[in-house]
Amino acid sequence: MVARYEGASVRTSLNVPDDLLAEFDEVWQAQGIENRSRAVREAMLEYVEAHTRLEDVEDELVALVGFDYRHHDVIQELHGVQHQFQDVIINTSHTHQGDLCLESLFCRGDADRIHGLTNELRDFDAVRRVKVMVIPDGAEHEHPHPHEHVHDAGEAHDHGENGDHDHQH
Repeated sequence: MVARYEGASVRTSLNVPDDLLAEFDEVWQAQGIENRSRAVREAMLEYVEAHTRLEDVEDELVALVGFDYRHHDVIQELHGVQHQFQDVIINTSHTHQGDLCLESLFCRGDADRIHGLTNELRDFDAVRRVKVMVIPDGAEHEHPHPHEHVHDAGEAHDHGENGDHDHQH
C-alpha cells in the first residue's frame, strides 16, 4: 500500500449529476478548502483509507478502533484486553449512549498487534460491533485548514495552517 501520494498530478474529468456536484461544492467551500481539486483529492484519500482493511496492512500503522458494548457485562475483561495491548494503544476515549458504552482506541504500531486487538474485542458477546479506520503510518498528514483537538491532558489547542507540533501524539 502506498502511504503517500507524491506522483505527478494528472488532469482528469468526471461525469457526476449536477445536484451532487452542487452539494459537494457547498460542503467543501463551507469547510474552507481552497478549491474543488483539493476537495476531490481529500475525498479520494478518505475513500482509499475507508476501504483499506486492517488485514491487508503488513507494516506499522495508525488506527482508530471504535466499539460499543454493555458496560456492566464486560468492563473488567475489556480493561484487561486494553492492558494486554498497551504497546499499541496510545489514547482512549469513553462515553455513554443510553445503556451502551462507546469506546475509541487510538492505536499506533504493528498491524498484526492491532489486528489481534480487534479480534480480542470481537470475541466478547457484549461488544456489539468493532469499527476500524486504518491510516498507514508515515502517511502525510496535511493541515489544509486550522483545526483544534484535545490531547490526554484535556487541553484543546489549534495546530494552525501548517500543523506544527511542539509535543508528541
